Amino acid sequence: MWYNISIMIHTPAHSSKVLSEEEEILIKKSEDWLKERNAADCTIVHERFRRLRNLGSAVFDYPSIKDTKFVRDILLNEHQLAESLLFFSTASHLLRIPAKVAALRSLLVAKFHAFSLLSKLTAENQSLHIPAKNISFSVVFTLMAEDVYFSCLDDPGFSSATKSKLANDLIALWDSGTDQRSIRHLMALSSLWTARDSAPPSFGTMDGNTELLRISIDMDSDTEWEHFLKEESTNDNTRWALEEFLFGLSYEEILQVRNRLKKYGVTSVDHEEVRSYIDSKPVYSIVNDHDPRSIYDFFIERRDACTLRKRVCAPGPKHTLEEIYLKYRIILESGDEPLTGL
Repeated sequence: MWYNISIMIHTPAHSSKVLSEEEEILIKKSEDWLKERNAADCTIVHERFRRLRNLGSAVFDYPSIKDTKFVRDILLNEHQLAESLLFFSTASHLLRIPAKVAALRSLLVAKFHAFSLLSKLTAENQSLHIPAKNISFSVVFTLMAEDVYFSCLDDPGFSSATKSKLANDLIALWDSGTDQRSIRHLMALSSLWTARDSAPPSFGTMDGNTELLRISIDMDSDTEWEHFLKEESTNDNTRWALEEFLFGLSYEEILQVRNRLKKYGVTSVDHEEVRSYIDSKPVYSIVNDHDPRSIYDFFIERRDACTLRKRVCAPGPKHTLEEIYLKYRIILESGDEPLTGL
């Protein structure tokens, strides 16, 4: 079961910026509830969040990213700022990025673990469990948002003006730990994942039409999704990325299964059989609908596969469906020309 994660995203109200007022209230209520049931669990939760606040205070004690020498030296040139921020996306540059960027990523991981613990310990109290789970999901999508920003900054289809806005939004994410743009677009991504979960792949003829129809029905209130499908239906990269998202298989694995279906005259394949059609260990992890980490794993695995295809000029999707979909929504918001060949 996926949760409506958009309701729990707020700009932290405290001067420390570590936790929002709503999050602090949830923690207090959870501790009170746990104290009555298991004092040891209450102590564990209290100590975990005490350490999280301490870590957050240290992270936000660093100056704004805009005040760091690296960024300050390039702020006068907006185009150069967007290009320079891409430097932070490469793992090999870890020791060259501002300490606050690296520290914030660690804080988000710590926040995810803290609220995951809270959701686990409050499983018998849905009024506490669901909000805690929601916050865990919001952290996952914040981490994904950072990757989408890097993808947008590296995309020649975006204008310099739009890239400048995105660069400033990314800096704001690093400075605050929250993403204002995600607050506007997270609901769409959440709806996409909810629809996927309610329409697990049936495989069948492996054409993806059944899964796409079921997802579209579940998202029938989202007109942007409908417009997105209409405008991107002839784009091979979008179609390939959509198939990977729907089937949970890589582009290469999907071709392999289809070739075997054609070779042996098989008209369809069920969920249990499809893995036997793949010669090697599946490329992508199976998404566990009770573990938000698996969403991030699945996203990163597809992103890395796309990066490799771009590097070696191999066929297949060059961007994940989440990247393409969020880029589409950003384009609508910014007024840029529609992207082609994403």
